[in-house]
Amino acid sequence: MEHQVTVRLPADLSVALRRAARQLRRKNSDVVRMALEAFLQVGSPAGRGPASRVRHLIGSVESGVPDLAERHRDYMVEALRRGR
Repeated sequence: MEHQVTVRLPADLSVALRRAARQLRRKNSDVVRMALEAFLQVGSPAGRGPASRVRHLIGSVESGVPDLAERHRDYMVEALRRGR
């Protein structure tokens, strides 16, 4: 590592950090680095929104209804009439 930072944490945040590190089976410093990378979005393209993070999932689930996109309103009205 090139640089070192010392941070003072309130007790509740310190407990949460230790708990997360234990659950992830990582060092406290690893969890802090992961959190900083996520918060600062280091290395990610500018303007990267939530949709881009799940883009690989879009279209990965099949409903079994071939025309759901075109007739979604019809299906919703029908479901409401049936009480679902």
